Amino acid sequence: MHRRFGFRVCLAAACLSSVLFQSCALADSAVESPRELAYLASELSEQQLAELAEVASNVRIVTGLDEKERLARAAEFDGADAHLLSEEFLAAATRLRWVQAWSAGVDRYMKLSRLVQNERIVLTNMKGVHGPVIAEHVFAMLLSMTRDLGAFHKMQQASSWNRRASDRMTAVADRSMLVVGMGGIGSEIARRAHAFDMRVLATVRTKRQPPDYVDELGTNDDLERFLGQADVVVVALPLTDETRGLFDARRFSQIKQGAWFINVGRGGIVDTNALLAALESRRLAGAGLDVTDPEPLPEDHPLWARDDVIITPHVSARAELTLERRWAVIRENMRRFSVGEEFINIVDKKLGY
Repeated sequence: MHRRFGFRVCLAAACLSSVLFQSCALADSAVESPRELAYLASELSEQQLAELAEVASNVRIVTGLDEKERLARAAEFDGADAHLLSEEFLAAATRLRWVQAWSAGVDRYMKLSRLVQNERIVLTNMKGVHGPVIAEHVFAMLLSMTRDLGAFHKMQQASSWNRRASDRMTAVADRSMLVVGMGGIGSEIARRAHAFDMRVLATVRTKRQPPDYVDELGTNDDLERFLGQADVVVVALPLTDETRGLFDARRFSQIKQGAWFINVGRGGIVDTNALLAALESRRLAGAGLDVTDPEPLPEDHPLWARDDVIITPHVSARAELTLERRWAVIRENMRRFSVGEEFINIVDKKLGY
């Protein structure tokens, strides 16, 4: 309870200061008195519904509709959960003004033309929510590889006290990490790399001054130079037209020999065949993949069998902390929706994040 309350306090402060979350004006927000609004949601518990009623008493939340029922009633909703949308629903939802994604990545929603092209509909996401837990997942993968825990786990299963089970153990201190895409998630990864006494390089879309936990901050123009310096490359980008297939054979040829590669962004950012070739040639010492292309990875794919690869099934954000932080965003945006205030975590639909 203290953790949840603490995050809500921090969230409110961040909204005012525009440090953690990006703000944007809600269209038609100037209303003198709240009117009744309808919101289409996924299944919510009685406690969750009660909490939302407390902060947004004029919002009628509808849950439990199947696809046919959602389409038949689309015209009554002012807001909706993003994963319930379809082109048919959007065509009929003439009152729709707000859509809330329960994820940070919104690439699948960018395929909905009626959502992207309708300037009246505001799309919000979970930017900044998943960062701490995903950053921990990155370091769990990295340390497992650098300490070669897989080799010792095999010895444990064999009840063998074998101190020579691995000759690949190394340290991350004094090595360089490149965070490709230092948004909310990437920033948390960079903070932890700095705490591990690593030299931190990072890229952002628009040039700016680096924070104190980043040694050098560049843009995509600096990517080739950074790749040649980094012992660890972590991809934390959203999937957009600009980033799709970014890590192809040419990019992997630019990576420092023997580097570790970790992807917690989206699978489509990486050419899987090029990644496999980089592992086979020993250009890469290993890879940690929470996302793949295709996803899920086929059972007979050669990446599964490699002892220099760790694969997790797109679960890096899972933890009770993520759930608490996500719910705090839902509550706050629902409150703002009810009174016509500014939303937090507005997605730039032109950029795709």
